[in-house]
Amino acid sequence: MNVNKLQTFITLSECLNFTEAAEQLYCSQPSVSMQIQSMEEELGVPLFDRIGKKLYLTKQGEHFKPYAEQIINLLYSAKDHIRQLEDLSFGTLSIGASNFVGVYLLPRMLREYSIKFPNIKINMNITSSNHLIHMLDSNKVDFLILSDRVRIDETRYQRTTFYQDELVLIVNPSHKLAQKQDCSLEDLVNETLILKPDKSATRIYLEDQFKEHGFTPPKYMEISNLEGIKQGVIHNLGVSIVSNFAIQQEINHGLLVKVPIQGIKFLRGISYVYHRNKHFSPAAKQFIPLLDQTVL
Repeated sequence: MNVNKLQTFITLSECLNFTEAAEQLYCSQPSVSMQIQSMEEELGVPLFDRIGKKLYLTKQGEHFKPYAEQIINLLYSAKDHIRQLEDLSFGTLSIGASNFVGVYLLPRMLREYSIKFPNIKINMNITSSNHLIHMLDSNKVDFLILSDRVRIDETRYQRTTFYQDELVLIVNPSHKLAQKQDCSLEDLVNETLILKPDKSATRIYLEDQFKEHGFTPPKYMEISNLEGIKQGVIHNLGVSIVSNFAIQQEINHGLLVKVPIQGIKFLRGISYVYHRNKHFSPAAKQFIPLLDQTVL
């Protein structure tokens, strides 16, 4: 089975249309059909179901896809790494990051990196933790940067925590708590707490902390995006507990007020995670020290 067939399979599995796949691959539609048929014969299983005019991945195709992606991405990485050994003016740094990390934490470091290595292309994918793990597994990224509250398989992945992030209570400047030097969890009993949906790592961590301190928020509002949560607090929809690092601009402009909670600190580590069998490219090796030396 050659690389061209694998690339054809991946392309067709994404668009699920022979004509579109042929256009993307700059070949004819019969050529795409022949390559897929050859793969199916070689594997001894159907990879696609053709139902009417629509195309679907079979169960076997769904299971085969991550392996095909891993092979293709590993080949591209190998070529990239070999060329970078001779010349760091070439190559790509691929990072997967959670929302908070990618939007608020990494841009300054990436700027520093790009000044030092101006010809290295930087790809940063900001998405959900589940999708990030899939990208790491299929070798689409060199490593991930995310909260240490995200569960990973420690037997497969190495995690290194390089930064401690504090989550703080934020309120609208007109809120009654904004005038206080601090507050207690009991002061939040009648408040609407704006948090991410219940499957997010931050939400799970905060609810665990609430239980530990015997507090049950009476009313939640769920907003899946951190910027949306901040806007919700700015517009007096409720209060929230978010990263201290992510609210500096709003605090400086008087749009939000942070209120310490007596006797409680919500801390989470920010880690970089990579596959234990990963061979870092020279470009990736040059970025890791910037994380390890982080002082914000």
